[in-house]
Amino acid sequence: MESFSIQNFGCRVNQAEAFAWTAEFQKRGWRYEPDAERSGLVILNSCTLTARADREARKFLRHLLRANPAARVVVTGCLAERDPGGLEQLPGVWKIVPNSEKTDLPRLLAPDLRAVETADARPFRSRALLKVQDGCNMACAFCVIPKVRGSSASVPPADVLARVEDLVRQRFREIVLTGIHLCSYGRDLAPPSSLLEMLRAIDGLPGEFRLRLSSLDPRLLPPELLEHLTSSPRVCPHFHLSLQHGSDRVLKAMGRTSTVAQYDTTLRFLRTRSPQAGIGADIIVGFPGETADDFRALEAFLERAPLTYLHVFPYSPRPGTPASTAKAVDGRTAKSRAARLRALSRAKNLEFRERFVGTVLEAAVIRTSAAGADVLTPNYIDVRVPASGAKEGSSVTIVLTRVTERGASGEIVNEDRR
Repeated sequence: MESFSIQNFGCRVNQAEAFAWTAEFQKRGWRYEPDAERSGLVILNSCTLTARADREARKFLRHLLRANPAARVVVTGCLAERDPGGLEQLPGVWKIVPNSEKTDLPRLLAPDLRAVETADARPFRSRALLKVQDGCNMACAFCVIPKVRGSSASVPPADVLARVEDLVRQRFREIVLTGIHLCSYGRDLAPPSSLLEMLRAIDGLPGEFRLRLSSLDPRLLPPELLEHLTSSPRVCPHFHLSLQHGSDRVLKAMGRTSTVAQYDTTLRFLRTRSPQAGIGADIIVGFPGETADDFRALEAFLERAPLTYLHVFPYSPRPGTPASTAKAVDGRTAKSRAARLRALSRAKNLEFRERFVGTVLEAAVIRTSAAGADVLTPNYIDVRVPASGAKEGSSVTIVLTRVTERGASGEIVNEDRR
């Protein structure tokens, strides 16, 4: 049986693609190998959101080509789309697959379909990831993704529902809906649909499962969608928003067409309607023209906002984007500002998790080992529990016993052994 391995860089959409590839390769009789250095076929699903993402992908490739020179190495994803020529120069790279062909990647690489009784993607992920949208029609000044992913394209609702039903039959208790610009789901379809319509349809499906949503754009969160997100019994109380900044002047320069007041309104609504929710945000520091006053406004906004964690990125100029020709904030200043916000994130997250010590919570088992298991609560708290018979992907009930800045621990009080 031929082996394959997948190395992901970047966003949840890449993870969802790899999840789908894993199931498809297994249907074709291939064996998933978690160690890329031992695999006959290695697929690198790349990211190019930042210069660091580029470096990490190339570093992995150089190491892999030395450690496993016999492997057939395939590179796809956004870096492969943006710089195929640079990747082709690396000795040992077998194929470059553009984003336009990556959906058919298993068929391209393993054309022979073999009869296999079960095809389970659990060796790759304990939760199911489902890509329902790709591409982006927005024009943020810093972002290269529309150039490498193309225009927004949605999976038809009937196909989404069929895939959700299939994942539920496989007994996945949590399904993560992903998209490059998830909030624009359905706008490109004929007839047009929406993320709200899709969520309402999924709510009506039978089975025991919950939904977790990937990043949401606050510019496309109308009141009726916010109402559904905070009232649906299916949707996890965990919301991650692409805020990017907390200065109106910088937001305008970014092409974000949002205001801090609008962000405030959205965040307060989420917190009021979903008091236990984990609420996160993407934040960029060091954008060209960001002054000390702009950063102070950003920091003050984040301090008062009901956020529970931050993903902080120093600005990284991307070739071909409008902001790439402007003078960025110097690297040392950007790094210092990022460090301040990451410290703020740690403090806010610790405060949030401390609220739940002694509380009984539902959780999904993410990974297991002889030493214990890592579980994830619906409101996005990672908890370490002692070893048990719980299987990856199953549901458990835990009590949270202790939290520190570095993590949280708890005890399992009930297991779903189905």
